[in-house]
Amino acid sequence: MTLEEFSAAEQKTERMDTVGDALEEVLSKARSQRTITVGVYEAAKLLNVDPDNVVLCLLAADEDDDRDVALQIHFTLIQAFCCENDINILRVSNPGRLAELLLLESETGPAESGGASQPPDLHCVLVTNPHSSQWKDPALSQLICFCRESRYMDQWVPVINLPER
Repeated sequence: MTLEEFSAAEQKTERMDTVGDALEEVLSKARSQRTITVGVYEAAKLLNVDPDNVVLCLLAADEDDDRDVALQIHFTLIQAFCCENDINILRVSNPGRLAELLLLESETGPAESGGASQPPDLHCVLVTNPHSSQWKDPALSQLICFCRESRYMDQWVPVINLPER
């Protein structure tokens, strides 16, 4: 590996960490504003009713989920719908960390799953835009720029890794 290749790889790693931090910030704000929709079926319903209000779609799956044909079909349909409607998409490679971020609220208040003992489906998470002021959010702007840059490089669904804490 040459020095230029090493430097480029290092910059990419740093950028991915920054994008992961921005995603954490966006999720934290969206969770507090209650602008998150969790679950494949709930996401599909929202996308069908109000796609213009969705600013970000997260798809999360681990290695076991990659063998789930039904889930992969849902992912393909959601990705196609998001691409047609200019909704930014990210694939999260560590769903356990995503669960930690999203379930913090469930421990302190009523869960979105209605208090059921079964854990919520975190394979698909949508972030909606509650106010026009959120577009001025630097973390969300950074994610949107990252998604746009990825599309320019023909990576329509970039994969990111949320930083462990």
